[in-house]
Amino acid sequence: MLYPITRSLMFRLEPERAHTLALKAIAQAGAIPPLRAALAAQYSVQDAEPVEAFGIRFPNRVGLAAGYDKDGEGWRGLSALGFGHIEVGTVTPEPQPGNPRPRVFRLPEKRSLVNRMGFPGQGAQRVAKRLGGSRPGDVVIGVNIGKQKSTPLENAVDDYTVLMDVFAPLADYLAINISSPNTPGLRQLQERHFLSGLLGGAAARKVLLEQDLGRRVPVLVKTAVDVIVESGLDGIIATNTTIGRVGVDDHPASTEAGGLSGAALSELSTEILAAIVQHLGGALPVIGVGGVMGPKEAREKLDAGAILVQVFTGLIYAGPGLAKEILGHIDA
Repeated sequence: MLYPITRSLMFRLEPERAHTLALKAIAQAGAIPPLRAALAAQYSVQDAEPVEAFGIRFPNRVGLAAGYDKDGEGWRGLSALGFGHIEVGTVTPEPQPGNPRPRVFRLPEKRSLVNRMGFPGQGAQRVAKRLGGSRPGDVVIGVNIGKQKSTPLENAVDDYTVLMDVFAPLADYLAINISSPNTPGLRQLQERHFLSGLLGGAAARKVLLEQDLGRRVPVLVKTAVDVIVESGLDGIIATNTTIGRVGVDDHPASTEAGGLSGAALSELSTEILAAIVQHLGGALPVIGVGGVMGPKEAREKLDAGAILVQVFTGLIYAGPGLAKEILGHIDA
């Protein structure tokens, strides 16, 4: 009930600054057991329906997408908000600043964002350190991995396999990000002559890691289709932000470069998801993400064939009760 007031205050701040403050607050709450327990008591859903995907038992169908907790600072607190899984990242091998600021823009009338972050982050070793130690509850942790901006496309596989080595022992699954529009050239990795080598190398490293760890290491891809099936990897995350501006081209922020997320993306994202599911014919499970602002959009993605859904921009606009609200409707 108080979140609209909190949001109005936060929206007076520059978007990236507001996000940093919110993440620090939830990180601090997650680090103090009584506060974390209070959050979980208010926002968790104890009787949610679990689901099996990629060889993992997820406590519910709603997760937090990559991009919200890039450096693994707040995942313990965020897991108290009812999410069945948290996807940390995107993480690169070494620290990098990302694109120049300002690089996040609100479209509040459209419940959407435009961002051109460009994978800023503190690097793999800092994130890995934060993911160590005890894990509260039964939340599933994924790590979204991306290539360094300075790494040539032909050497991208080296970045991804290094990151797999770092995070396979710490995460329940890994997600290879080759679809962000904000890292120059990254989407070229979806071209077959790049993608076959990249995913082939990732699949070979996955086999070695599973032998070393003695357990399955699910590896998902965000977002390409045919070559993923051929590679033997485990699933797809569909979709990422879009450089299109359908439905928001009358907003001043629509002229900013970057990827569009939020409500404006919902219909297009679900259409693409449905096409991917149909194309795959059940060959791989798919996580649906893009414009999930509440129960309606979550239900649409599940009906389109997604096995799980993820939220990001919806959490900013709807607040910390979003996962509980969605689960209260889709599991009803």
